[in-house]
Amino acid sequence: MQILHGIVFVVSSKDPKPDLLMLDKQLAFAKYLQVNALIVLNKTDLDLKKEFENIKKIYENIGYKVIKTDAKKKEGIEELKKALKNNISAFSGNSGVGKSSLINCIFDKSITKEGEISKKNKRGKNTTTAIKLYEIDKDTYIADTPGFSTFSIEEIPSKDLANYFQEFKSQIKNCEFIGCTHIKEENCGIKKAIQDGKIDKSRYERFCKIYQELKNKEERKKW
Repeated sequence: MQILHGIVFVVSSKDPKPDLLMLDKQLAFAKYLQVNALIVLNKTDLDLKKEFENIKKIYENIGYKVIKTDAKKKEGIEELKKALKNNISAFSGNSGVGKSSLINCIFDKSITKEGEISKKNKRGKNTTTAIKLYEIDKDTYIADTPGFSTFSIEEIPSKDLANYFQEFKSQIKNCEFIGCTHIKEENCGIKKAIQDGKIDKSRYERFCKIYQELKNKEERKKW
């Protein structure tokens, strides 16, 4: 049986708050590497306003599979295990989002140390210091990776970034100018798609931030 490779992007619904800028960077990079991506919204029990439902809707509308989980109550774990079947999947995300807690739930025992959240700044404390590979069953493996607070995708040229936002790519052909940056241009297919409700505005705003970050790094390399 062929084993596929994928990345499970774990996002905390609360404590720490969901970092969607980080998620969009990771999703773009997974697309660049041609790696399958799965989004897990963890700690849904802490999000009393259920803001995670809007996040789930945004990414499902794009075409990503999104699973809601509550590691404490073991909610969503069976759905997650089913999605991991016959894959080698790396768990990725900020420190404190609950990657280790989810892995312990999957195995129904404590096999990796769970982190704590700083009461002062609500950020996670990193407890995983090396990549560890665990076998769930035949042809199904998961890797726990160290958490992080920053993520760089400078391998992607700023001019190509829109190609790795998967809902943008189909709209680029509607741009008036070849080489449209989708930032300053008026007759831009992506901007028109936002007006028509085909692209989420918040995703576009994060695209602009990532684009500018890549552009700034490219400019510094010229010095």
